[in-house]
Amino acid sequence: CRRAIRRAATSGPHGLPLIGGGDWNDGLNRVGLGGKGESVWLAWFEICVLRDFAELLALRELDKEAQACHTRAVQLAKTVDAQAWDGAWYCRGYFDDGTPFGARENAEARIDSLPQSWAAICGAGDSERVDVALRSLEENLVREADDLILLFTPPFDKTTADVGYIKGYPPGVRENGGQYTHAATWVAMAFARQGDGDKAVRLLRMLNPIEHARDEKDCERYKVEPYVMPGDVYSLAGHVGRGGWTWYTGAAGWTYRVWIEEVLGFQRRGDTLTIDPVIPKDWPGFRLRYRFQDTTYRISVENPEHCARGVTLVELDGAAVADKIVMLRNDALPHEVRVVLGPKPPT
Repeated sequence: CRRAIRRAATSGPHGLPLIGGGDWNDGLNRVGLGGKGESVWLAWFEICVLRDFAELLALRELDKEAQACHTRAVQLAKTVDAQAWDGAWYCRGYFDDGTPFGARENAEARIDSLPQSWAAICGAGDSERVDVALRSLEENLVREADDLILLFTPPFDKTTADVGYIKGYPPGVRENGGQYTHAATWVAMAFARQGDGDKAVRLLRMLNPIEHARDEKDCERYKVEPYVMPGDVYSLAGHVGRGGWTWYTGAAGWTYRVWIEEVLGFQRRGDTLTIDPVIPKDWPGFRLRYRFQDTTYRISVENPEHCARGVTLVELDGAAVADKIVMLRNDALPHEVRVVLGPKPPT
């Protein structure tokens, strides 16, 4: 981990991490071929990695190294806000020659979902700017009429810029401006992190393949299996809503995690369990059953005040848990966990 983090601690002309031969979107493999291209998404992602690793270092009492990770993360966040804010959203990055992409001045790939969603996911961006960026994402990339969450728009088509093999896909297919489901799950995750359970669940339902095959007309449009996650869904004119590659484990895994960890709020860390949901306000609650080794925990979440988030009470076997963290025990006995949501008390 240390070697990987040190290797990733690069810095281009704008102080952002170098994109090299592509970041998460490996189709952008020629953006930084000259060694100067930069990635805004990679900056947000690196901040997440640095924070998580700093926590691990602190647990091992490696405080000096942990502080170095924190310092790098704070500086990166300042750099992104100084160098990547484009007025209504964060740009995607910079070419070797310093030209931005994923920016308002671009005719193609003008806005990309990744820097917007990860600004919220990593929690390091300016809060007002993150709100604006997510609104821009929703306005430009969420196409509710087609049940699509685009990766970016408009797709690459006529540009002479040598961005990489992504241009080999037709406009609106796969990473080239279609819905790339792996990234679309992060959009739902971002809204959950912002506390908007209504929007997070609405977006997750849009990604559910069953919703693309409710009747014969939908099936004819979608054309692929409605019982597994697709890697992508087309936005290409004449093929809008057509599913692409299916049985995608990345898309399936992230969909599962966002539902369980972000919406239902189920977070296990070692032998501890927290339940901190972000749900639609009209949900009366929900139930979970969790098996910890040989022991079953039945979890009941109640939402009497119709809140999206905010845990006011956690009980384990009828006794209030002061810190709202359940200590898991493998005693082969059934346990009941009760969680109540409600508004924050006035301060």
